[in-house]
Amino acid sequence: MMKKKLSVLDLQRYRDEGIKWTWSICYDYAMASIIDESKTEMILVGDSMGNVVLGMGSTVPVTVDMMIHHIRAVVKGAPNTFIVGDMPFGSYNVSCEQAIETANRIMKEGGCDCVKLEGGVNMADKITAIVKSGIPVLGHIGLTPQSISALGGFKVQGASKEAADRLLADAVAVANASAFAICLECMPSVVAKKITETIKIPTMGIGAGPDCSGQELNLYDMCGLFTDFKPKFVKRYAELRAPMVEALNAFYDETLSGAFPTPEYSYNAKVDGY
Repeated sequence: MMKKKLSVLDLQRYRDEGIKWTWSICYDYAMASIIDESKTEMILVGDSMGNVVLGMGSTVPVTVDMMIHHIRAVVKGAPNTFIVGDMPFGSYNVSCEQAIETANRIMKEGGCDCVKLEGGVNMADKITAIVKSGIPVLGHIGLTPQSISALGGFKVQGASKEAADRLLADAVAVANASAFAICLECMPSVVAKKITETIKIPTMGIGAGPDCSGQELNLYDMCGLFTDFKPKFVKRYAELRAPMVEALNAFYDETLSGAFPTPEYSYNAKVDGY
């Protein structure tokens, strides 16, 4: 059964009516097509591609051109799913003009439904500028991978009263800047709950407890495909890496033994003189 693609207005209605939804991360056509067949309503084409599919040590080296390349593929693979395009490091923090130009490119060349950027109070003016230009923006606070050097590594944010207060202020600033939703990453559940109760826009949790409007996981993480590291908040819903390795080893063994390819997997037309 083909699902109906959601809109920004649908997501706000879900939040207001207390209906939960899910958001998955992927970077290519094949994976996007799998998500499109599922009940999952949203896809983030994240700059985490730097880690997951390009083998980089962080998201910082990812460029706008890289993002557009992958967003296009995902858009083609998931025509019935709401798609978020990430704005990579250095593509929006210089000025409001730069932020608008980058958002324009990602929307026009990538074909996604909105853009996402990291930051709270410090990026509120950029969010407002992009929204005023006619592009929906999804905010992102808490553990913001583009700022991982400044944050001192991948660790829970908002673990003290002062830090939690800063996250709440960031969330309020993002909502007041007219973002249509906000991603809350890697923070205590009580802090995410307070934010969700305080602001009126949807909250998307990834490592932020059960009280957010919706939940997000990376498809490569939840299916056991990416194993370089596993955050505490990742639940493995499947372990697909081992069966894939087994399939490759079976292909190898059958090739060496001559068991593959059989006539079933060969072209068997008769050719004169051969």
